[in-house]
Amino acid sequence: MSKAKQIPHFASEAEERAYWEREDSADKLDWSKAERVRLPNLKPSSTSISLRLPNGLLERIKIAANRRDVPYQSLIKTWLAEKLDGPGK
Repeated sequence: MSKAKQIPHFASEAEERAYWEREDSADKLDWSKAERVRLPNLKPSSTSISLRLPNGLLERIKIAANRRDVPYQSLIKTWLAEKLDGPGK
């Protein structure tokens, strides 16, 4: 299937982004020939925060993390996500 409309060349990523926001890619690309790709090295963005905890609470968290053989920061993130989303998500 040959597409009638050509994709222009872009001077910048911003120009290309603006173009695709207003144009329908179905008019320009043959999606039946598209291939799935994996991007295994992508990491979700994160923000570092400072969190003050009572010493006793932090020690209990570190003990719990040690029992599970995970870093305590990871355990805190897991617990927060479970509390917000529920354990099954």
